[in-house]
Amino acid sequence: MTGLRLTGRLVADGGIVPEATVVVVGETVAYAGPTRDLPAHLASLPAPEDWRAGRTLLPGLVDVHCHGAAGGEFGESTADGARAAAHHQASGTTTVVASIASRVPDRLLAAVDACSSLVQDGVVGGIHLEGPFLSRARRGAQNPDALRDVDPDLVAALAAAAGAGALVQMTHAPERDPGGILPQLLAESDVVAAVGHTEADAALTARALAAAAQVAPRGLRPIVTHLFNGMPPLHHRSPGPVASALTAAARGDAVLELIGDGVHLAPETVRMVFETIGADHIALVSDAMGACGMADGSYRLGELEVRVEGGVARLAHGDSIAGGTATLLDIVRWCVTVAGVSLPDAVTAATSTPADALSLPAGSLRAGRRADVVVVDDTLARVAVLRAGARIC
Repeated sequence: MTGLRLTGRLVADGGIVPEATVVVVGETVAYAGPTRDLPAHLASLPAPEDWRAGRTLLPGLVDVHCHGAAGGEFGESTADGARAAAHHQASGTTTVVASIASRVPDRLLAAVDACSSLVQDGVVGGIHLEGPFLSRARRGAQNPDALRDVDPDLVAALAAAAGAGALVQMTHAPERDPGGILPQLLAESDVVAAVGHTEADAALTARALAAAAQVAPRGLRPIVTHLFNGMPPLHHRSPGPVASALTAAARGDAVLELIGDGVHLAPETVRMVFETIGADHIALVSDAMGACGMADGSYRLGELEVRVEGGVARLAHGDSIAGGTATLLDIVRWCVTVAGVSLPDAVTAATSTPADALSLPAGSLRAGRRADVVVVDDTLARVAVLRAGARIC
């Protein structure tokens, strides 16, 4: 038998195993657990030549909201998308969902087509459409000329352009769906409905989430796109989408995205959400755009000009934050070291919760699963990354 034996501290399934071993055989995990329980026939497999004691083993991270990196944006071209995915994979995000910002219909269809082959080839785990059925008032870095009410024909055309099973989630504002038809349309194409970039009040948001949960494919839960960002703030007499989202998640009826990068949210806000609803209901996301991994300068997000200064991306014309520049491992590190989230909770919210939210075959180091492993040091800095058993960094 040929394979690799990795030893160290294992952080997975909501806990920590201080002295653990992960065995990779081919593309799959053969064993992951306490070293004392390692089967004898796996104990003789070699460790990597450069292996050292004291390392920490994590499941490959799963980012379900990511627009690009390394100067490339998902939806611009297949080559751009492949370059962006490669950057995130080498940074520890072994499963990336390609997010596409709002575009006018013909350009949106072309963007989906550019991503469809990446899904077919296993480069990305699926496609996320962030729009175009979004609020103008809460559009953030979405192109205002692209925003519109729900159009069933456009939904069908987008699902067809993506190909079977490739479109996995779509963000919409409930007020742009006056007939409440979008969740059912998406469910018929096996797509999870997400709520975001919305001006809806608490009652409308609650109704939209409940409707989406009722028809969600395969028993999945609706998602709330980057909670707090792209929606009115929580106010004690006007609670808005935030209150309904937190309530739904606390019941187990929604998954809430958080961009824990130190720019989009205060550390106290992130810690409050973790302590209120728990990591099983939170998906940490990067919302990364093309400037991730690049120097400050001028970039684009969808059809809009973006300026990056000090690692913070904002629209060149306006003050809206325009996506992120951090990787998901950067976000896990920030959540633990700055926001005070426990390491097991941060890892859960960056692995199994987002994977389960979209039924992605990732986010776990259990035997028989694909061998996606991230190795970090005591500072949570990346040391090595394995994707499907192959070392890519």
